[in-house]
Amino acid sequence: MQKAWFYEEYGPKEVLKLGDFHIPTPLHNQLLVQVRAAALNPIDFKRRQRPIFPSDFPVVPGCDMAGVVIGKGGGVTKFDVGDEVYGNIQDFNAGEKLKQLGTLAEFIVVEESLIATKPNNLSFEEAASLPLAVQTAIEGFKTAGFKEGQTVFIVGGAGGVGTLVVQLAKHLYGASHVVATTSTPKVEFVEKLGADRVVDYRKTRYEDVDEKYDFLYDTIGDCNNSFVVAKDDAPIVDITWPPSHPRAIYSSLTVCGDNLEKLRPYLESGKLKAVIDPTGPYTFGDVIQAFGYLETGRARGKVVISPFPSRHLPSSVPSAQDQCNI
Repeated sequence: MQKAWFYEEYGPKEVLKLGDFHIPTPLHNQLLVQVRAAALNPIDFKRRQRPIFPSDFPVVPGCDMAGVVIGKGGGVTKFDVGDEVYGNIQDFNAGEKLKQLGTLAEFIVVEESLIATKPNNLSFEEAASLPLAVQTAIEGFKTAGFKEGQTVFIVGGAGGVGTLVVQLAKHLYGASHVVATTSTPKVEFVEKLGADRVVDYRKTRYEDVDEKYDFLYDTIGDCNNSFVVAKDDAPIVDITWPPSHPRAIYSSLTVCGDNLEKLRPYLESGKLKAVIDPTGPYTFGDVIQAFGYLETGRARGKVVISPFPSRHLPSSVPSAQDQCNI
């Protein structure tokens, strides 16, 4: 048996419970991973609050994780037992129900196509903070058809996605000028991420920004107001649903381990850095507190859960004949 956080009804964070579940059995294309760290995302609490994705109860929340492979199905070819891996285990584009067993559990199963080898220089906590946010960040640039040398205005430069959008714009996509918004206490923090200019939204209105930009990347759903900084023909990407302005294009994410593998040189060189909120990591026992903080909207980077209670392998790794209860 293993420990996992779960809920059996929709509602606030208080519906979460800590309980026992059987350790799952990997299918032919899946890995069994001992989770060492996980990260929370807004989709985790939105999914808990209302039925935005089909799913059966009980639901163990969580998309992002980093951990160690302890078992695998017969069709797995890219990974072996003992490998350190990370990824987003929930494929939102698969057209199927999301996994009931998310990453707030000691042991999870995941398709090998969804994960990547953990970069050597990253801790489990840093690796766990990246997958969903960086996949979302990358998709926005693709949706916009962003070209090297263009300018970008980023709304929400200090959040889980925004911190990565700033870095990717500067170091991967070759933006000529990167501007991002944030609140007064976080201005210096966003400057250090690579922004050429930081707009303090508490002091400067969008209408008072004196330039127009080639691309408006809105990470917080404020494009009904922020659209004024975009050039007349500039793409406006909103990662929240539904977009709040008729010009805005909704951008989701492509869940794929290969995308994470392509980022390895940037992560190992330090050009792209994981950003963990300084209030964390939260321990496995403090998951409800961590959700409470995330839901304030004040997080700086990602809210991470670590350590997990298990520091040992199960007495036996489930085989294909074993029964899995979730």
